[in-house]
Amino acid sequence: MNPRKMKQMMNKLGMSMDPIEGVTRVTIEAADGTYIFEDAEVVAMTMQGQTTYQLTGTPRFEAAGVIDSAPVEIEITDDDISLVAIQANVSPDTAKAALIETNGDIAEAIMKLGGQ
Repeated sequence: MNPRKMKQMMNKLGMSMDPIEGVTRVTIEAADGTYIFEDAEVVAMTMQGQTTYQLTGTPRFEAAGVIDSAPVEIEITDDDISLVAIQANVSPDTAKAALIETNGDIAEAIMKLGGQ
């Protein structure tokens, strides 16, 4: 369709499409992470007083906790170390290393060491 005719038809319907200039980045935050559009193109479409936005670009997804996340300090108690050492029949040092590797997950540490 001819762009000029398209614009005339849109005006008759009360529609307008206006690009938003200077957009460098668009982020959409979801419960499980963030969609990031670099160099996105955004167009505001207005029809009958209602504005919607059209986003064009290639997103990348970053899972929740990845963006600006600081390392989390895990707390491993002597009781946790003793429990893992006894259950897996290993030394306390080995039990502590397994707990660190599994982010303090006692059950996972025991299962990991179970084969030794």
